[in-house]
Amino acid sequence: MLTTAATARDRMVLAKHASRTISLLTDQQKSDALMAVAAEIVTATDDIVTANAEDLARGRSNGLSEALQDRLRLDADRIAALASAVRDVAQLPDPVGRVLDERVLPNGVALTKVSVPFGVVGSIYEARPNVTVDIAALALRSGNAVVLRGGSAAEQTNAALITAMRHALTRVHVDPDGIQTVDDFGRAGAREMMQARGLIDVLIPRGSASLIETVVTESLVPVIETGAGVVHIVLDANAPLEWARDIVVNAKVQRPSVCNSVETVLVLRDAAARLVAPVTEALQARGVTVHGDETVGTLADHIVPATESDWSTEYLSLDVSMKVVADLDEALSHIRQYSTGHTESIITASESNADRFLAEVDSAVVMVNASTRFTDGGEFGFGTEVGISTQKLHARGPMGLPELTSTKWLARGTGQVRA
Repeated sequence: MLTTAATARDRMVLAKHASRTISLLTDQQKSDALMAVAAEIVTATDDIVTANAEDLARGRSNGLSEALQDRLRLDADRIAALASAVRDVAQLPDPVGRVLDERVLPNGVALTKVSVPFGVVGSIYEARPNVTVDIAALALRSGNAVVLRGGSAAEQTNAALITAMRHALTRVHVDPDGIQTVDDFGRAGAREMMQARGLIDVLIPRGSASLIETVVTESLVPVIETGAGVVHIVLDANAPLEWARDIVVNAKVQRPSVCNSVETVLVLRDAAARLVAPVTEALQARGVTVHGDETVGTLADHIVPATESDWSTEYLSLDVSMKVVADLDEALSHIRQYSTGHTESIITASESNADRFLAEVDSAVVMVNASTRFTDGGEFGFGTEVGISTQKLHARGPMGLPELTSTKWLARGTGQVRA
């Protein structure tokens, strides 16, 4: 049930028209629409799995990386999880109409600042069919229409998901043109989105650093930048061994192909003899290749010598770099130089070092004694997320419903004129 509009721009025009009625839906109507979407996705499981198998087969033949294949893959369990995430979003508080500020001017004019939908949210991403559902659900819950460009690698999967979601909207009498895709127009469709100022109100890229850079530098539409994750964990001199081992392994192994997995472990020199060997052995037991500096290589076996490029690499695989640093000052300096501003964590028993780390590290999420894998909209209680913003304007960190709204001022007078 994909739209038959002739051009990518035509579809964006349809989304703009649909956004006007979607913005007026009540809290209950939006919730009901999302529950219908979740049910339809489950009903369409066989069709989605079949479409996904076609994409995976084509990806393997085209040399798609294992990390991207993992992000692309959908089975019945993952589809059920997508539907569950949609239901979670349906039950979240309505972000539209929140009173953010109110005051009465000396002349008696009453002002109220309220949250309102953006209108049309666009997203350009690659090989991530979960994003197709996540962003559509969050857009609808926040009263927005959505235009999606999910990339050629997931084209069949995305088409099946969007067909199911549009069917669901039709069943509950919500304009299905509120969900649009330009996948079948290829890269030209993405370029149209980036030029669609006045039709798309905000554009959110998700994917590789090169994709994000292209959208940020070429788009005429305002962009919320989601960045790559060169994520660090610092092992302090007094870090408990069990915490250090378990947190580093979880942050790397639990799902290595995502942006909140750890890529660099920095070990303070005073802890190196105690922590390097057991942490690397635990990683290697789970299939991780450790790229270490010279000191790491003398303290542990089977270490691949690290090069300068390792410190700035987002592996998205079962690889991790490890470096021994003199002290916390050097660890913070290393993070300032190589971090992408996503997530950093310190494992420490020192409250003062924890406080210093939280204060001095300038990333979207800064943690103490916790796995970086918690940087996630679902884990933060958002139901799901639009993405993880590494910029500082409007939104930073995992973005949920409030980040898909703007504001407007409402003024109520009784005949006042300005002198």
